Order: sequence, then C-alpha cells, then structure tokens
Amino acid sequence: MELEVRHFRVLCAIADAGSLHQAARELGLAQPSLSTQLRRIEKALGGPLFTRGHTGCRATPLGRLVLSRARPLVGELDALVTEARAAAARASAGPRLRIGATASRALPGWLRRLRSRVPAAEPSLQMDASANALLRQVAEGALELAFVHEVEGSPLRVPPGLRLRVLVEREPQFVSLAADHPAAARSEVRLTELAEDRWMVDSTVDGEWDAICRVLREAGIEPDLLHGDYLTAYSLAATGEVVTVSQPTAHPRSDLAIRPLQGDPIGVRLLLAARTETDLDRGFEELADAYWEVAHQAPAYRDWLERGPEPGNPTLCATVTRTVPGPDRRPGQVPDPNVRVV
Repeated sequence: MELEVRHFRVLCAIADAGSLHQAARELGLAQPSLSTQLRRIEKALGGPLFTRGHTGCRATPLGRLVLSRARPLVGELDALVTEARAAAARASAGPRLRIGATASRALPGWLRRLRSRVPAAEPSLQMDASANALLRQVAEGALELAFVHEVEGSPLRVPPGLRLRVLVEREPQFVSLAADHPAAARSEVRLTELAEDRWMVDSTVDGEWDAICRVLREAGIEPDLLHGDYLTAYSLAATGEVVTVSQPTAHPRSDLAIRPLQGDPIGVRLLLAARTETDLDRGFEELADAYWEVAHQAPAYRDWLERGPEPGNPTLCATVTRTVPGPDRRPGQVPDPNVRVV
C-alpha cells in the first residue's frame, strides 16, 4: 500500500484520542474500519505503531518516530489548503486596494465609501503610527495608498517619485484633558494654563514628541513628558493624571474634554500618498468626504471651523498634488514648481 497524507492524519487522530474507539468517532469511521486501516499502515511501515491495552493506545518507539514526521506534514497540508482557499476567494472577489493609515476617525467612513462605490473597491487596511514607514511601503509596492499626517516642523522622509495629494494643509491639534480640569471650562485653552500638567505623548508618531517639546518651550514651559500610546493617554487624561494632544475630530466623553489651543500652536498636514495619479484618484474623493463628515460631527472642531482660523495662521483645506523629485531632493522638501492644483 502506498501511504498518503490521509493515513498520517489517521495516526495523529489515534495518538491524540488515545484510543481506537474515540479516534474512530472523531474521524467518522466505524472502529473495525479504522483498525483495518491501522494494520495496513503498520504493514506498510514495517512494524507496530501503537500498543493496545486496557488504558487505550500508546505509541511505540516506531510510532513516535513516524508521528514526529507526520504531524508537520499534516499541519503544512492544512495550512496550504487554507491559504489556497483564501487566495482563490480573493481572486474571485477581484483585486484589493491596499491602504495604509495613521490613526484617524475618518477611516471607517473611508472604507465604507470605497466599498459602496461603483465599481466597488475591496480595501485592506494596515495601521501604523509611523507615517514614514507607511510611505516606504507605498514606494516599495506593498501598499497602493497611504493616508498620513506630517507634524509641523518635522518633514516626512518622502521617497522619491511618490505622488502626494493634500487633504488639509494645516489641521490644528487640540488638547484632551479631564472634564473637571480648570481649563476645561474655557472654549480655548492657553498653554500657560497647562504649565503644571504632565503631558503624555506617543513618541512612535513621527515628529510628535519634538513638536510638543518645541511648542511648550516656546511658551516658557519646561515640558514634563511621559511616553504612552494615545488610548492610554486618553484614559489617564480623563482621570486628571495627564493632558495629551488630540486630533480635532476626536469626540469628547463625559469625563474628557477636547479643547482648541489658543493660537493653534500645533498643526499637522494631512496627505494621501501613492505612486501614481490613478492610484490617488482611487481613494481621495472618498477620503475627503469621510474626513469632513467626522470633522463636522466633532463639536469642538465644528465650532472652530465655523469661527475660522486665527489671522496669520491659516488652515487651507485644499486638493493639491505634488510629485516628489529624485534623490537630490532634501528629505521632506516638495518644491513649489511641482505643485499642481487639481
């Protein structure tokens, strides 16, 4: 008899069950049929693989040797079948639009719009706190699109040849603090009102740590900064342990206040990156609609937008495409002659 993977699956089932009776039930076979299969397998391999007793079946030394090689074979085959079926399902559903993004409340609406348009796109999403890492993946072909933010004063390292389309030229960053913090009673918070507070900042977000340090020092405050992810930061801010920078689209909670900073000292530029104009066109309009939907759902940001930005500190909501030149370009620099308003 020529052995097949199904025979090794039988041996694994017997070893795992510890008895022929239980293994037969799990395999959906009659016990006499399983016993016959086992005898044929043992004959093909040249010796007994299990000893039978009142306590069940135990592998012989030969059985343990065979099982040590059979289990990886069975596992690899199962993995191959699973991966092949998943690949076939993806192929039948059409090509996926591979998207990368830093954190944003616009993401659910963006994905929903991409799936509902005609022809529909089936997006896959990869999150990363590092915008630079996402841009590298676009340049390397691992992603078609990346929605990232560039912290003011910390230019991103944009790989040569990428296309950048600006969603928001300068989005103000707000502050999250406990609802009972004295500064929460104000519609705008002065940085000096937070001079005694500790800030929690996620240093894995490109440029964020440096920007907070710079802005606080310019306000005459020696920063007391803690590292932490923003989910933890919001939880601690709600208890008054820290304050933290916040995207303006964030929704307040009953124990957490989201407030603009007076003068909008911290800003980011929101960008969509791709290798081609065609790729940018595949997702920009849906992203813009999703962003402005959540922007107007956030009370503090909606009020800020209705008031308009402060004089001398404009926030441009523009659609601009830039091509990043070749290797002689300084990292992060996008020369004006290459700007095209779409």
